[in-house]
Amino acid sequence: MSDKQYDIAVPDLSGKRAVVTGASDGIGLGIATKLAGAGAEVVLPVRNPHKGEAAVAKIRARHPAAKLVLREVDLSSLASVAALGEQLRADGSPIHFLVNNAGVMTPPERQTTADGFELQFGTNHLSHFALTGHLLPLLQAGQARVTTQSSVAARSGAINWDDPNWERTYDGMRSYRQSKIACGLFGLELSRRSSAAGWGITSNISHPGVAPTSLLAARPEVGRTGDTREVRIIRWLSARGIIVGTVDSAKLPALMAVAAPESRDGGFYGPQWPGNVGGPPGAQKLWKPLRDNDNASRLWALSEKLTGVTYA
Repeated sequence: MSDKQYDIAVPDLSGKRAVVTGASDGIGLGIATKLAGAGAEVVLPVRNPHKGEAAVAKIRARHPAAKLVLREVDLSSLASVAALGEQLRADGSPIHFLVNNAGVMTPPERQTTADGFELQFGTNHLSHFALTGHLLPLLQAGQARVTTQSSVAARSGAINWDDPNWERTYDGMRSYRQSKIACGLFGLELSRRSSAAGWGITSNISHPGVAPTSLLAARPEVGRTGDTREVRIIRWLSARGIIVGTVDSAKLPALMAVAAPESRDGGFYGPQWPGNVGGPPGAQKLWKPLRDNDNASRLWALSEKLTGVTYA
């Protein structure tokens, strides 16, 4: 294995509109940059306006003619997610691509969203379930492709059905695994329901492998004052092209899922090196926690109940 960089061809997306969550840095910024460079108008919903403006500047430095729209959203607040949905519906522009990419990982202590959900479950899954529901009319108008980011963490673990918000006991990694299993189950169930109900949208899932993003770095907003040992190891390996990927390579599975000609409805895309933590992107088999359609349907019903968002 080497540190060779890979890329994928994205077709001309002129006249298309894409929404990418978590696009202010890291993998999301890479996805947004690639889509904008292909001619799409890209909406960047961000929590921090200053980071959003910096992201817009970075994209325009590479693509001066990029069509970019900055919007504010706090994915830890369902009211904020609903407000974003209302703004985009007021725009009236069909959405052709939605990339549910943003996320948080393993706060040292249990935290909750504005609505009282465990932070990772609420931010990583429930907010994207709600956002996709709020945008459904625009997604239908654009015959959209929805791509939802899971994680290598979803290779094992389970939904904690008895205590999905981890109120009785909290384990940061187990709750992160749950949130990313939920993301995967949601993306696959969305594909099935759209096909059955004739919504006209397609949905698939991806995961970035392992790369030195900000997920495990110092993040005071989630109670992490310093970089974790894990992210320091990942940076060392990534810099030497060993096992894991880079931030640049980690964006490619989602881009393949979103826009590559070989992408398919209900597919799963990730890095292809052993362990699926690095390497070029490609289609891969579903991990066991993502193969349970009954769990996916059960999660959908739970998500509707918790968010108050239903898909009609």
